[in-house]
Amino acid sequence: MAALRKKFGEDYQVVNTNQGITFSAQVKKKRQRFVEKNGRCNVQHGNLGGETSRYISDLFTTLVDLKWRWNLLIFILTYTVAWLVMASMWWVIAFIRGDLSNGGHDDSYIPCVANVYNFPSAFLFFIETEATIGYGYRYITEKCPEGIILFLFQSLLGSIVDAFLIGCMFIKMSQPKKRAETLMFSQEAVISQRDGKLCLMFRVGNLRNSHMVSAQIRCKLIKSRQTPEGEFLPLDQCELDVGFGTGADQLFLVSPLTICHEINTKSPFFDLSQRSLMNEEFEIVVILEGIVETTGMTCQARTSYTEDEVLWGHRFLPVMSLEEGFFRVDYSQFHNHFEVNIPPYSVKEHEEKSSLTTANSLPAALTSSSPQLGNSSRGGRRERLLSADYADHVDDKTSRLPSKLQRMNSTKDEHHWRGLKTGSVLPGGKASSTGDLPLSIQRLRSSSIPVVKKEQLDEQVQLLSLDGDVEECEMDKHRLPKAISTIYAPTPVQIPSKGGRPEDNLPAKLRRMNADR
Repeated sequence: MAALRKKFGEDYQVVNTNQGITFSAQVKKKRQRFVEKNGRCNVQHGNLGGETSRYISDLFTTLVDLKWRWNLLIFILTYTVAWLVMASMWWVIAFIRGDLSNGGHDDSYIPCVANVYNFPSAFLFFIETEATIGYGYRYITEKCPEGIILFLFQSLLGSIVDAFLIGCMFIKMSQPKKRAETLMFSQEAVISQRDGKLCLMFRVGNLRNSHMVSAQIRCKLIKSRQTPEGEFLPLDQCELDVGFGTGADQLFLVSPLTICHEINTKSPFFDLSQRSLMNEEFEIVVILEGIVETTGMTCQARTSYTEDEVLWGHRFLPVMSLEEGFFRVDYSQFHNHFEVNIPPYSVKEHEEKSSLTTANSLPAALTSSSPQLGNSSRGGRRERLLSADYADHVDDKTSRLPSKLQRMNSTKDEHHWRGLKTGSVLPGGKASSTGDLPLSIQRLRSSSIPVVKKEQLDEQVQLLSLDGDVEECEMDKHRLPKAISTIYAPTPVQIPSKGGRPEDNLPAKLRRMNADR
């Protein structure tokens, strides 16, 4: 015990699974099991009526399924009755021909079977013929055609009886049912967390050194339920996933393995908690199938776990240890487990709490974001906010540059603002841009747009989305400062007359800026 506490910690307590220990707590009344712990199905078929004839039609399987005592009784009675019947037939032939009265006194008389004077001698003759012993004292003569026919019938009938009964006994002895006795299942199943997920687990092991080829495990949940239509389904069977999709149900059973069923939304234990486990009534049937390596026959081992044998918040003790040159399995710890701390609520409750926590954190995240200007009820519009502090920061940086570079930066800023913000919205949701016009017309348009100063801006300027309606854009345009509203106003473009240059109509300052560029 001290070694186990040193290995697993002081908080873990080893639970003894000895059935002889009594507890002071009130024990729940033991209910009827569907499958016993040894794998025997606790089901009896009654009121078959005329369906019993089906057992006779499949006589060989019926004899194999019988218990050993009935098989031995049928085996002995079949041979005894067959021998007596055949010996009686030989005695009848001898009696009809008069061999019983004349055979022992007249040497010139040729009987059907030599040296058969009574029923014991006829019985010995049948045994010698059937077992092919042939002592040579009793034999069939050529003067008895009916004896020859009976001899052929006896040989055929003896071969059929031998094949049937000996084959039945051979199949009975070679059945792999006893092989299942060396396949172990843990006495209890446990529920604990593995890889952050709540799982139902039990343990299986193989006591023999011979392997189980193609071993596969399946689990069934036996539980009565009522459908939404009101139909009651007694002992309804539901499949428990133990790794069918991932291949975890295919076992390499050379050492004890812990079989795991993940409790998720598809599991029937999705709403099972520690409290509800005490009031549930169900049974988990475990089926292990595989091919016996030595005989090549399919073996099946079964067991079951009721709700009383499913422990919440426990985990199995390890049984593998590394020795010099091999791994050692300690089967004394096969059924033992220790207690761990896990939440007492179900997976469904856990997901509901997680969703509520996520929903509560979402308004806080929205409140911490930047407030938006304009009408807050427009959920379909995407709005971006530009702070006026950024304009101050840009002005401070540009004020440190030479005058020529300042003029170049101011011209670039005008083009940048015009490309991002000043595209006028046309009916139908299409945006127009000066980039589609010729270069000369773009220069004229840029010269007619006044430069927005820092003093004319509010603290924040709302940028309208390009997919807004024309009416919404007109309403928002009146809310903006006067300097920004002039950007949205359509600017007439004057096309120069034929033969003139557009640069000649510009002021001297703009002509000088164009020359610098």
